[in-house]
Amino acid sequence: MSLKSLEDKIRSTLKSDETESRFEIYFTRSFGYLWALFFKKLHVHPNVVTIVSIVLGSVAGVFFYYDDWRLNLIGIFLLIWANWYDCADGQLARMTGQKTLLGRILDGFAGDVWFFIIYLSLSLRYREEWGIWIWLLALIAGLSHGKQCLLADYYRNIHLLFYKGTACSELDTFSDVRAKMRALSWKTDWFQKIYLYFYGNYVYEQEKLTPSFQQLRSFLLHNGFGGILPESQVKKFRSADRPLIRIANIITFDTRFIFLCIVLLCGVPWLYLVFELTVMNILFLYMRYAHERLCRMIKKDLEQKSTIL
Repeated sequence: MSLKSLEDKIRSTLKSDETESRFEIYFTRSFGYLWALFFKKLHVHPNVVTIVSIVLGSVAGVFFYYDDWRLNLIGIFLLIWANWYDCADGQLARMTGQKTLLGRILDGFAGDVWFFIIYLSLSLRYREEWGIWIWLLALIAGLSHGKQCLLADYYRNIHLLFYKGTACSELDTFSDVRAKMRALSWKTDWFQKIYLYFYGNYVYEQEKLTPSFQQLRSFLLHNGFGGILPESQVKKFRSADRPLIRIANIITFDTRFIFLCIVLLCGVPWLYLVFELTVMNILFLYMRYAHERLCRMIKKDLEQKSTIL
């Protein structure tokens, strides 16, 4: 198999290569694809792969508690391994068509568990030296981390919606999710009902952070556009949104993982929490500001054209 053929097959298992960084495609996704092929041959279900990734990532976080670069290195390797599996489960699900509600829940849960253990381990590592301050720092950093990933995920789905349409996007609305939840029975659909309750809260937070996009979306729904951008605006949106998608990729896993590795091996892992609160939040705030501004601009252009017509 040629490298070009391998790259094409890897890209075929992605939602869109526009929402993936080069590092993800050529390192994370490539190894994830190879693991997915391995699990496909063994007839392993994607959910099993996700559970193993949660275990590996959690154990990795425990190794970051120790002030020993050798043990930290083991943790780094385990976290890389966990991330490969976290990619492999989705790629395997798309290869085999084994997509389930439980799989979606577990996949979203995996990274949260890893970083909860990482923040906890770093807090315990510095608890005697820093006292309550390390717990406060870790708590605020963790909450910031959650907001960043929540919005980055939303922006990638918006990009996919406007670029590839509803079939390739997982963009939901709070009202739709709540309606689905209320239509279910506690007796027969209790698991899905609980999931939709918490997922609805997640979507609600995404919508609260994006008022200008919500206005644009409402305009597209109520003015004959079917909730998607007209072809005349897609190119403009993609051109302006691509740099923001790169920022969205930065504030998810790869960049924070690389920085975490550096500070662990340099013996100053507390700097990771400071990095989270400063650099990552600055990127987050800029991304949100620029995306909201873009949505206002697109909406204004559409309103002006509608007035002319």
